[in-house]
This record gives sequence, structure tokens and C-alpha cells, in this order.
Amino acid sequence: MSTKNILVVEDDADISSLLRFSLENTGFSVFESPSAEAAMKILTEQQTDLVIIDWMLPGTDGLSLTRTLRNRADTEKMPIIMLTARSEEADAIQGFDSGVDDYVTKPFSPRELIARVNALLRRTDAGPGSLIESNGMSLNTHNHTLQINGENLYLKPREYGLLQYLMKNPNRILSRNQMLDGAWGRSVYVEERTVDVYIVRLRKKLEPSGKSGAIKTIHGVGYVYQTNSEK
Repeated sequence: MSTKNILVVEDDADISSLLRFSLENTGFSVFESPSAEAAMKILTEQQTDLVIIDWMLPGTDGLSLTRTLRNRADTEKMPIIMLTARSEEADAIQGFDSGVDDYVTKPFSPRELIARVNALLRRTDAGPGSLIESNGMSLNTHNHTLQINGENLYLKPREYGLLQYLMKNPNRILSRNQMLDGAWGRSVYVEERTVDVYIVRLRKKLEPSGKSGAIKTIHGVGYVYQTNSEK
């Protein structure tokens, strides 16, 4: 298997060195960048498989860099881990909304971070996916796209993960905790009520096509994705 290239975008030299040491000891090749601007230059010159981005960068911050990467055709699907000292739930939601795949708070365990890197890379290398189809919606699990009646609908990574888990478990009542673990993984530490925030956003995106009603609220428990529901 070829060596994976990791770009670390971190302005703290000590943390960047720790990340390089840990990643290289695991067998990865590492590029380091102290700023978003320098990171963009590396990304245009070097094949990169995953990016670890610090939120509080000088100049362009990590959130803005993430949004830029998600809006570029060559980096829109690249796995991104946000590294930050901001540990509030609202901060995590803001990070996920920007397009990151995972969110790690400082201080962090290098071993845990490596585990998350490996998990994201396994997901990326999983190979051709399949279609999940119901209620006039078609979810492609390989390129992470959603089509409704033949029209593409853009979903952010967390919205996509939540809908995919629901569609894989149709007509089954799921608790918020089950949805967090199943959609985003046990390594993501956010409160259960975060699910409610993303359900509201997901329903708003599905509403124009008349598909929002497929996601039903089970009060006191969680949610269920019902097939053959149009409203």
C-alpha cells in the first residue's frame, strides 16, 4: 500500500512537530504549514490524502480554509480534521458546518488522533459504493451525493452522514445516541441534542422537494426514517 500524505496546518511549532513525529512514526508522510495561504500552495504542488487544520490560524482561519477546500473541485471530498482548543458544543457545530469530517479538541491524545486519521482514510479508500434509494431519493455512498427526482441536492458532510444512517435503517426507531454513533462515529464528542439541530437543517433542505416528512420525530426517543412517505 502506498504511503499516505498528510498536510498539517498548524501555526504552533511545538504542536506541529508533535503531529509530524506521531504521524511519521505511524508510517505517514507529512507536510507542515503555519498558515492557510502556505497550505494552499502545498495543496497545489503535492498529492495530499488528508488535512489536519488548526482553527485559530494567523490571517485566514481554519474555518475559512475548510470552506475554501470544500468549494474547490480538487479538494471538495478531501478528509479534513479540525484541531482546536474550542471545546463548546456550538464550536463543534460551527466546525462541522464549515465542512470538516472530524473535530478534535486540545489537549489531544496523539494515539487517538492517529486512530481518527486511519478511520477517515479507511472510509475514503473503501472503494465503489452503492446507491440507497427510497421515497424518490437516491443516495450515492461512494461520492456522497444525493439526488431527488433526478436533481442533485447539496448536503454538508454531517447532514449527509445523518441521512445515510437513517436511510440505511428505514422504519426503525433510532435514539439520538444511536444516530450520533452510527452517523458520525464514537470518536465525535458532541451532545445528543446536536442531532436535533441537524435534523432541522436536513428537513429544511428536503422540504422544497416534499421529502422532509420522511423523517419522523418520536418524542422522548429519537427519530425514524419512514419509507414511502411524501410529506
